[in-house]
Amino acid sequence: MGLPKFRTKISIEDYLESEKSSPVRREYVDGEVYAMAGASDNHNRISRNLINILSNHLGDSSCEIFFNDIKVRVRNNVYYYPDILVSCEETPENQYFRNEPILIVEVLSKSTQRVATLEKVFAYQQIPSLQEYVVVDQYRMEVRVHRRQENGGWITYYFTERSDIVEFTSVDLQIPLPEIYRRVTFDPNANRDED
Repeated sequence: MGLPKFRTKISIEDYLESEKSSPVRREYVDGEVYAMAGASDNHNRISRNLINILSNHLGDSSCEIFFNDIKVRVRNNVYYYPDILVSCEETPENQYFRNEPILIVEVLSKSTQRVATLEKVFAYQQIPSLQEYVVVDQYRMEVRVHRRQENGGWITYYFTERSDIVEFTSVDLQIPLPEIYRRVTFDPNANRDED
């Protein structure tokens, strides 16, 4: 999310049907629809790196990676478009969204930072199947892994050093932090807190 509301108070059925032909991806929260912002080159580099790594790792397993155009249903009245999600659903309810992701990844941008680090953290943690929610900063080398614990609580792990190995326990994968940021160039004058 991050752009102004596209249109207010439409039904879930109208939203899902209109998304099939919409030229703009839109997220749905409690009857309101929000247009999605475009992505930068670094955002795409990070997403591509993770998609390639995850896709190679998962191979032909029963779990599958989706990105950009597949929604996740957080609850009956909330649908988000995560940058990346992994789902092991054998018989998905719908070809346009998933209900039971085990891993969700969001790459931060200036327009989505507040939503991804506050609203979506809480919302995604309500999905019973979700084991990890990963937030990747595109303005500096920082990955946050929110991981569900056996008791149902959540712990956040921070990875900021070039020598760090980021662990995705949900898919039994370890990634050196620099591999996530391959080909990413940071602007020393950029401030992610300013629009």
